[in-house]
Amino acid sequence: MFDFPPSPRSVRDPEDRLDLPVSEDFAGLLTTFMRRIRASASGVATEIGMSREAVNNWRHGLSLPNRKHRHKLVDCARYLRLSEQETDRLLKSAGFEPEYPVGGQAPDQPYADYVARLFERLQRLAPYPILMLLSQAHWGQPPFRESLLATARQLYGEAAVLHVRPPYSVEADARDYFAAIGAQCGFADVDSDFAFEAALERRLAAGERVFCLVSRFEQGEAHLREALAGILRGLSEMYSGKLHLLLCGGEALAELKYQSGDLSLLNIASVETWPDPGTAELRALALRQLPAAQVDAALLSRLERDCGGHPALIDEALHWHAAPSTWDQPDLSECLAGSTRLWEGFVQLLAEAEARARIAAWLTQASLGRAQPYLIDRLLRRLFWANLVTARPSSDGLQLEWRCEAVRRAGRQVIAAWSDAGA
Repeated sequence: MFDFPPSPRSVRDPEDRLDLPVSEDFAGLLTTFMRRIRASASGVATEIGMSREAVNNWRHGLSLPNRKHRHKLVDCARYLRLSEQETDRLLKSAGFEPEYPVGGQAPDQPYADYVARLFERLQRLAPYPILMLLSQAHWGQPPFRESLLATARQLYGEAAVLHVRPPYSVEADARDYFAAIGAQCGFADVDSDFAFEAALERRLAAGERVFCLVSRFEQGEAHLREALAGILRGLSEMYSGKLHLLLCGGEALAELKYQSGDLSLLNIASVETWPDPGTAELRALALRQLPAAQVDAALLSRLERDCGGHPALIDEALHWHAAPSTWDQPDLSECLAGSTRLWEGFVQLLAEAEARARIAAWLTQASLGRAQPYLIDRLLRRLFWANLVTARPSSDGLQLEWRCEAVRRAGRQVIAAWSDAGA
């Protein structure tokens, strides 16, 4: 549970590290990011459930995060308000795999056609141009955010584009929460939800058409998210057609659409789900890491079959193909089953014996039943948002299926490890 200082000979325990190159100094990078928002070691420790001594050891270069604590480092990145690129830099500096290997990259994206269609749909929505863009784990929040913002600036103009990134901290009160959001929008003297609403309303009342992208909607406390959603909904209704909203997130955002029926804060919003990569997207992603001669139909077919559209698995498979000297395993699916990201996704769902039994039974099934706009079964819903299952078309309509065979193998391995530990 705690990170203890290593012996003076080395800060790295070879049994405790992932075999990834470290390109930046972890301690220096963490210290820089903490200073940027004036975060204290005790503040970080409280947010991520570690001791203050452990965080100080990280900052001073006395230890690195244990491999079991990768999720703690991801929580730390969220608390420090890091972008997807910065999050991956911090993880890589500690020897971990990236969290956003595909969806958090730069503007020249393979999803350009989809992004264009997304904005076409948003602009056609009437009377309330509110679009929820839902994405599963391991995509950026939202996927290809810079491409979304660049398209918005072309359509609405630079000055009319606002980007809201709710603060992560669970200790932030309403004043801090809306002050941070107000500053992101360029509003002065925002110190409450009312002040933020009034500042945004002044722009709309002046006749402006404003586009607002809200990314990482899940961050922060639930009551603050609901307050933000309520403000945006109210202004959208009051200034019909003037406020164009693209709200991006996952499970917590979907709940504001579906859980309370007609009383839901976002029941008037339309929904888009980020699509799996097709052949064109896989080719574009592969060309980022591999020579063009290597990106043939056989490789793309293998990526589609063995990765199942999972962004982290696609990234890992491409890394292996980019380093043929380390690639001597013909069974790609078996290699992917050992992915850290898959194990983290399962472990958090298997703490209770009943959940382990249900998931073990599901792992024997090719289909988990009919897909629905909102999955009522909480365990099945959590599997979906963890990006372990997905909805695919069949002769009987959309069905829930495991992402790929690697995911099923990983699930069986995690359950077996849990059984061995309890034996």
